[in-house]
Amino acid sequence: MEYGSIEREIHIDATPEVVYEVVSAPEHLQEWWPDEAELKPVPGATGVVTFGDRSAPDATVVPLTVVEADPPRRFSFRWVYDRDEAATPANSLLVIFDLVPSGAGTLLRFTETGFREKGWEAAVLEEQYRDHVNGWDYFLPRLVTYVARLVSTP
Repeated sequence: MEYGSIEREIHIDATPEVVYEVVSAPEHLQEWWPDEAELKPVPGATGVVTFGDRSAPDATVVPLTVVEADPPRRFSFRWVYDRDEAATPANSLLVIFDLVPSGAGTLLRFTETGFREKGWEAAVLEEQYRDHVNGWDYFLPRLVTYVARLVSTP
């Protein structure tokens, strides 16, 4: 395995406009991905996503920086970098949500890259890559389910 990138394509039965909101707005992100999200979906904005109860010692708080916000086509951010540093291609992972109209719905092209660029030793690289594959394989179907609930609500 090369551990270079994670790529997924998912069809979602909602317009790109709806899907864009779900992958970029904190109130929607919290419904399918982190337990808490604090960010403004504008390029250069920084924020955090929290997994677990923020007041608990085992909560994971991860900084992120929005790279692109091009509704309803693309939303991307860098994450998994040291809180005291600015996110760069050498110290962070890049997540991209590309949204392509497909019939009455949206083809979501998801990509996460930057694993090798982090400079992790081989065992850490492999573990991080596997953790992220497992994470996205868990969370992306939740995105689809959440959008289905969202668009079926009158």
